[in-house]
Amino acid sequence: MQNLRKNEVTLSGKISSSPVFSHEFVGGERFYELILDVNRLSGAVDSLPITISENLLKTVSFTDFGKGEEIEINGDFRSYNKEVNGKSKLILSVFCKSVSPKTSQIDKNNIDLLGYICKPPTYRVTPLNRQINDILLAVNRQNKKSDYIPLIIWGRNATMAKDYKVGDCVGIRGRVQSRKFSKVIGDVAEERTAYEVSVQDVYEYIPKIEKHLIFDEDKAVKFVGNDALLGR
Repeated sequence: MQNLRKNEVTLSGKISSSPVFSHEFVGGERFYELILDVNRLSGAVDSLPITISENLLKTVSFTDFGKGEEIEINGDFRSYNKEVNGKSKLILSVFCKSVSPKTSQIDKNNIDLLGYICKPPTYRVTPLNRQINDILLAVNRQNKKSDYIPLIIWGRNATMAKDYKVGDCVGIRGRVQSRKFSKVIGDVAEERTAYEVSVQDVYEYIPKIEKHLIFDEDKAVKFVGNDALLGR
């Protein structure tokens, strides 16, 4: 099997939480986390965790990453397991590789992934007849590690993806979103935040087949070649 991978994120928005120390790698490189608020066209706001290295913080001169400053970042969406109260928890964050001033009035939120289905898709239909599909996608890194990214797929895309199987190579385009939910522990309801990718386009990557169907939400059908899907 080819080791296919793609993980590209572009975000722009307003810093709502200044960088705080997160962790340190072997060798002494330190990493910090900030929260970036990204507006949707609907007016809702996604508050997204951004991981940034101390080295990058030191080399950027146009901003001190203070609360309220507007920036644009490029990077990838990463995951790691962290022990919380004796249980392993999947932590998600956008790993920042470059930073620039925000130049557009409309906030950017774009993600492209290519990886492998690692759990059977969970397909359901709501009482309002809305199709939803939850998928966990394993996206390989160059260092032989993988990031496990939760996807939520809607409408015709959800129906199209319900027959995907574990091991299928799948690509998506969408946006990174935050979602509030309540979890009851004992008699107390705690508010928590989940991070996931809301999928706009989904396709199965099949080697040696040159074209694929993409069903998008406007019900248009597009034929796209493998090279275009990989950004070649």
